Formats: sequence, C-alpha cells, structure tokens
Amino acid sequence: MFFILMEQKTLLNKTFGCVRFAYNWGLNEKTKAYQTDKSKVSCFELINRITLLKKQEEFVWLNEIHSQPLQMAMRNLDNAFTNFFNKRGEFPNFKKKSNNQSFQYPQGVKLKDNQVFLPKIGWTHFYNSRECFGEIKTVTVSKTPTNKYFVSILCETTIEKPTKKPIEDKTSLGIDVGIKTFAVCSDGQVFENQKYLSKSLKNLKKEQRTLARRYKKGVKIVEQSKGYHKQRMVVAKLHEKVSNQRNDFLHKVSTKLVNQYDSIILEDLNVKSMMKNDKLSKAISDVSWTKFNAFLQYKCEWQGKNYIQIGRFVPSSKMCNHCGHINKELKLKDREWTCQECQRTNDRDFNASLNIKSFGLGTQPKIHNVSH
Repeated sequence: MFFILMEQKTLLNKTFGCVRFAYNWGLNEKTKAYQTDKSKVSCFELINRITLLKKQEEFVWLNEIHSQPLQMAMRNLDNAFTNFFNKRGEFPNFKKKSNNQSFQYPQGVKLKDNQVFLPKIGWTHFYNSRECFGEIKTVTVSKTPTNKYFVSILCETTIEKPTKKPIEDKTSLGIDVGIKTFAVCSDGQVFENQKYLSKSLKNLKKEQRTLARRYKKGVKIVEQSKGYHKQRMVVAKLHEKVSNQRNDFLHKVSTKLVNQYDSIILEDLNVKSMMKNDKLSKAISDVSWTKFNAFLQYKCEWQGKNYIQIGRFVPSSKMCNHCGHINKELKLKDREWTCQECQRTNDRDFNASLNIKSFGLGTQPKIHNVSH
C-alpha cells in the first residue's frame, strides 16, 4: 500500500478511468470485427487505433495519462481473447467502475528505499511489505473499493527453483476439505471452518438495507448523495474485512502444512459445478477451496515441495481405508459409518484424508466391490 498526494491521486484515478475505457473500447472493437466477418484484431492494431483515437478532439483527454497503461490494457485484452478461444477462460467482460481498478507499467518504474517512481505520477511513499530482488518487470497499480492503493511489483531473478524433494509416505499429507470442517488431515490435524461471512452476515444485511434505502432510482452512481457514498464505503469495508480474515486464515493454514510436509495431496474438486447448488453455494464460497489450493500450490513451488491432486471421481469418502470396501449407501449427512467387510468404524472426513493420501502415493488398498 502506498501514500499519495492529492494531485497524484487525481492522476491515478484518471489513469484507472482511461484504462477502463480503453479496455471496454477495445473489447467492443474486437467483438464487432469477429461478429461481422470472423476476423481478429491484434493488440498491435488496437494500440495503433488508440493512438489515432487520442488525436480526435472528443478523446483528447486520453493524452493526460501515460501511454504504457493503455497499451498494456490492449495486451491484456488480447490475452483474454486468446484464453477464451483456447478454452482456458470465459469470454471477456466489460470492466465496471464499481469493481477493483488496476493498470500496469511494463517499464520505467524505479524503487528507492520506501519510495516508488511511477511514470507521469512521480515519486511517492509506500509501505514495502517485502524486499524486491532482481530486475523489475511488470508493475501493477490497483485500487480497492475502499479507496486503498496498492502497487505489485513483478521481478525477474536468477534464483533457480529448489529441487523437488522425494515423495515418501512419512513426509506426505492427505487433506480432505469440507464445509462442516474446513480441512481434516491424514495426520489427525483438524482445522475448523471459521465461517467469516456467516458471522458477518447479520451486520452486512443491516448495512446493505441502509445503502438500498439511500439509493435514488434513475440517478447515476456518481450523482448519488453524499450519504449514499458514505454508506457504500461502510459496506465495502465490511466486505474487505471478511476477505482479509479469510485470506489470513488460508495463508496461516497453508504455510503451516507446507512447512511440516514435503508432499501435499488433495482431491481435485469441481468447485464450479458445486457452486450451482443453491443451498451450498454461499457456504462453498465462504470456505474458498480454490484459493486454498492455489496458496498450497505456489508455496510448494517456492520450497521445492510436491503438490499432488488426485482425480475428482475417486471414492475417497465411501471407501474404507483399511480393507478397500466401498459403501455405496453412504450419504452426505453420515459423518461416521461402519464397514460391512472389516466392521471398522470410520470417521467420514478422516477416512477420506487417508484415502486421498493413499491414492496420491499409489498405495491404496485393493478395492473389493467396484462393479457390484
């Protein structure tokens, strides 16, 4: 997070607005070209069109900001289209002012102690959360809905990734994530679901009702009353607090597990499909399994640990970890069940974590009744 003067704040907000306009304008241009004759407009052509657009009297205000963020917006748009056509992402959406705002610099940024130099913005103080090593590459400036400004610096270093550690049974951990309990590990560790959103829901509903009452129909957001914008900030801060609490919890749990074990094994869950369940979607969103998996993955890469995912159709909960018998009658409400083969009583989540570890290591017990 960094601290800016009023003139710099004005220029930053202008840059956010110009970049948002350029991205939406480019998205419209590419969409029209594809719908007309299936042609594709490259990012270089869009950059040339932006240059011509800036010379028009109607869009002369685009010259008030640095050209690099506009060019990077066209590159990001082109990457979004490429990912969509390669089936690695969804069709790009138009950017809204109400969402997180950001722009990028590919060069020209400098660092000195607790100061950062941004082209055309100038030198400004910032809170340096970690030391930067190597050559500065892409720098992203962002603004949250609570009007906090952040700068994220991507550096290229000559440091090689550590060699992956061997996958062994003693240094491996299976993790079963859930809603009732956030995570149950094969070593017996249990992390309770903190339910940050649920705990704040009552207060959130109250403040959002107040915000809805202050909204004037037919009036643009920028023209709403001071009371509306003040209340909007109250709601935004509540959402930010929930997000910060959740991220703090996920970071602490993921760091602890990666530090303890050389191999982390999880189940590949189809979270997107699970979110379509109206009764569970809010709870699934609150636990944030996808972000937890991402945290584990990059932290394993940093430390040379192994991140392993098993198939989503593996019967981790229904299979007895002792004899391999599959209980086809097991339901979601059953938290414990007794195996008909070995008469062993299994805790649903702990049994699943043991099976996840076994499948990840390839040492699962022989399955007796898969076909009948």
